[in-house]
Formats: sequence, structure tokens, C-alpha cells
Amino acid sequence: MAKTSSTPSRRSSPASAKRRPASSTTQRGPLAVGIVVVAIAAIITALVLIKVNGSTSSTTTVDQAVPVSIFKAVTHVPATALAQAGYSSAIPLTEKITGAPASLTQGGKPEVLFIGADYCPFCAAERWPLISALSKFGTFSNLHLMKSSASDAYANTHTFTFYKSSYTSKYISFVPVEWSTNQTTTSSNNFSGYSILQPPSKAQLKLFTKYDAAPYTTTTGAIPFIDFGNRYLQIGASYTPQVLSGLNWTTIAGALSLPTSSAGQAIDQTTNVIIATICKMTGDQPGNVCGTPTIKSITSQLGG
Repeated sequence: MAKTSSTPSRRSSPASAKRRPASSTTQRGPLAVGIVVVAIAAIITALVLIKVNGSTSSTTTVDQAVPVSIFKAVTHVPATALAQAGYSSAIPLTEKITGAPASLTQGGKPEVLFIGADYCPFCAAERWPLISALSKFGTFSNLHLMKSSASDAYANTHTFTFYKSSYTSKYISFVPVEWSTNQTTTSSNNFSGYSILQPPSKAQLKLFTKYDAAPYTTTTGAIPFIDFGNRYLQIGASYTPQVLSGLNWTTIAGALSLPTSSAGQAIDQTTNVIIATICKMTGDQPGNVCGTPTIKSITSQLGG
């Protein structure tokens, strides 16, 4: 069994059909055989938040296309905000895969493989910086709003779903797998007690089984699972979903330009780590993204 503690886990395992209580800090998987400015600045910050929050959450619902204002905020985080956020050890670096595995590619480009699920609050938290980072290298379309499970830990964490979305880039390929919905089911054909949505392919499941285990994680089968070209791994959320508690899509999106806020700092610092990891895959291209002091500093720490 997975160890539990009073500190919320940054990892959510894809649990078996028999689920743990929502207060549990971990969830085992079926493969577990599973982070004083001056008064004027404060006023400006407040005005920005008011402007961003002018649209209420009552007009945004799960499964609808992401509104333009939210989409723009998460896919065009200012370089100045990312530079201000920088990096701190509160956010874990992606882990280098040992040995010399075959490169993970698609269409002749390095592949970023994401395996998560709509119910998962840890996946919900990690999608924000992942979308922000990937948007520095390419373009998303058909993203939809999503909330994590209403009956799991960090219930109803506001996020997105990659299901049926698309991504284009001349630098990398992005392949997302949303294993299940956020709706529970009594069917024996389930993932973590939720309705199956997009099961991984045999090749994806092979990578998940191989790398979502020791020595890369102590929680076998944890999600989210992100494989960066078979060179680096991110297993579990980089920050606790508690940071997003009580915040709607509009508020979180607005925080991305305000790295002094708790949500903005956690997401922006994670964004920087993901950008740096992707830059290791692309040979530091594009230069305007990979050549900033913050990103160069992080890439030097990644090694490999």
C-alpha cells in the first residue's frame, strides 16, 4: 500500500475500481500489482484582478470550449511574468531517464506524452503550466473546460481537458491521453472508478508501466505522467492542487500574469521547468524562448 502522511501528495495514482476516501493523500493504480510592494503596485495588481475577474464563473461550465479571454491568458503568459517568477526548489525539476532509451518521437519530432484523467485533481493542477509551456512552442485548438472529480481530494479543481484537442508545432509533438472522465461508474470497465474515456495504446501503456515506477517514483502508476521524449519524466503534480482551491478558471488564468500570487507563482515556476525541459529536447529552439536567463539556468540544472 502507498504511504500516507499529513502532507498532501503531489501525485494521484490511477486507483482501482475500489476507491479510497476523498481525504486520502494517495490513490493506488491498477498497475500497482500504483509552491511590501509599494502601494501603487498593489493598486495596479488589484485593478488587474478586478479586470480579469469581470467575467463570472456562472457563465463558464464544464465541457464547453475555453472562452477566448481564458485561452489567451493561459497560452500567452507574458515573458516578464515568467522571468519574475523565476525558479525555486519548491518546484521539482523533471527527472532524467537513466540509460539510453530509444527516443520518443512522432512525425519526426520529439514527443511529449501526457497520461492523465479528467477526475484527477493532480492532473488538473499540472495542465495549467503544461498548456502555458507548450504554447511557447506551438498552438492549441479545441481545448475544453473541465473540473476534477467532485468526490475526490481537492474536489472540483478547475482545469481543462485535452480530450479531442489538437496541438501543432514545428518543434515538438504533443500526445495527450485522458484515461477516464470525471464521472464515477459502477461498470467493471472503469479506470480508478470512473468511466473510461481514452485508454492508452499498447506502446503508451508500455512506457507508463516501465517508467511510472521505481526508481523514478515511489508511487507506482501515479498520474499525471509526462514523458518528455524518453529523456525526462514528470510524475505527479509539481505543486499541490490546494493552491487552486476555491479559484475558478478566470481567476487562475488572471493569476498567471501575477507571479507574486500563490497560484501565479506555482504555475509560472512550473511552466519555466517544463519550458526548460522541452528546450533540452529541441536543441534550445526557439532561441527567444530557450535563451532567457531563467530558462538557461534551469536547463543547466537538468543535465543530460
